[in-house]
Amino acid sequence: MAGLRGDAIVAIAVIVFGIVPAPFGELLVAKEDGAVVEIHFRPRGIDGVRDDSAVADVAAQLHEYFRGERQAFDLELAPRGTEFQRLCWNALQRIPYGQTRSYGDIAREIGRPAAVRAVGAANGANPIPIVIPCHRVVGSNGSLTGFGGGIETKRWLLALESPQRAIHPPPRHKSPS
Repeated sequence: MAGLRGDAIVAIAVIVFGIVPAPFGELLVAKEDGAVVEIHFRPRGIDGVRDDSAVADVAAQLHEYFRGERQAFDLELAPRGTEFQRLCWNALQRIPYGQTRSYGDIAREIGRPAAVRAVGAANGANPIPIVIPCHRVVGSNGSLTGFGGGIETKRWLLALESPQRAIHPPPRHKSPS
């Protein structure tokens, strides 16, 4: 019969989260052991402890990005997903700021050219949008396709990154603090 040792230490990771204002609403940012694990466009209940100061580094970089002052993020990330999903998310991080790729492009980049639909599903399951830039993936004809934050938010993010931004900046719904 198995028993428990009285001096056993069980490490339990605690999720901390905070709410970050964005030009298109609020984002919920969650971290575990100091690494970003999730960003949600529509803040909802999450098992964890709210501590906006714990995500201040993420908030600062997001605000710089929203102001057009940051093109790449310097954050520790720990997205949870399958090996295939993580392969796709790594490919998303290689899409340069201001550029887009199709789902087929990503499928070819990861060496799975027939897995276009699976790439689309992995893109849709991205737990850290914006930082892992799934908004930079478009349809093969350049059309805007589904996005967890909504098509208008995707359009806003792509306009923010557009080389034409200096001529036609994206409209701001709210100003991030």
